[in-house]
Amino acid sequence: MSREDAGAGSIYRTTDGREHIRRWCLEQLEAWPVPHERTTMTALGAETHLVTAGFGATTVVYVPGTNFNAATSLPLAGALVDAGHRVVLADVPGQPGLSSGERDLSGERLSWYGAWLSAVIEQACAGPVVVMGHSFGAAIALSCSSSRIERLVLASPGGLTKLRLTPGVLAASAAWFLRPTPAHSARLLSAMHGPGHRPRAALVEWMTLVARHARSSGAPGAAELPTRALPRLVVNGSHDVFLPLKRLRPAARTALGTDLDVIDGAGHLVVEEHPTALAALVGGR
Repeated sequence: MSREDAGAGSIYRTTDGREHIRRWCLEQLEAWPVPHERTTMTALGAETHLVTAGFGATTVVYVPGTNFNAATSLPLAGALVDAGHRVVLADVPGQPGLSSGERDLSGERLSWYGAWLSAVIEQACAGPVVVMGHSFGAAIALSCSSSRIERLVLASPGGLTKLRLTPGVLAASAAWFLRPTPAHSARLLSAMHGPGHRPRAALVEWMTLVARHARSSGAPGAAELPTRALPRLVVNGSHDVFLPLKRLRPAARTALGTDLDVIDGAGHLVVEEHPTALAALVGGR
């Protein structure tokens, strides 16, 4: 593999590594049996890749979490389409995937990401939308002031409180980062799942590629909540290792005035473990 660096301001270690990441994403999307359209737009100066699928009165814009993207989120996208929704999946700039790999666009500010999401909604959606975000993606959704958003569904949301990093998670993360093998990727993903849930083989392959070829970003800071009030549903797994109930519940009550909708047995990757349950929450509860 070429050791040519993809650029000091890039999340990718090498240009070859960037192509490995892109090729994996394209292969996943090409193999997805759900009819869909891929588009690329410029939003707030960042090249942004979108996947659109399904039909329905409600458009759901999904924003993935750290190290995830449209190609890794197809089980959830399929569940949303099966539930009768139009879904728009956005690859977040500065995360591995098919959008811009530049680090410096955002300045690591959630306000920038919120404005980026507003631009995506304006360009990709004709009317009101429901925004669903996971982890870092939920922090972006919380920081978005678009008047087109009529409801937020926030799964394991970042931006409300600090993530908990247990010794076990730190050890799994260090092994994954220092020795990116499928076994170490599976170990880290298992820590992010609830008890008894095994990570998909495709996700294990993906996380191994990310560790080998990309520079992972850190946890988001505090979300910058817009002043406009709107319905927000906060969903969390009962076994979320990063955001345990005793930490996230008071934070959600204080910041958003809402309680948690808890999915028993789920971990931090609740969107991966229970996509049908998440899709059912789009219409409200």
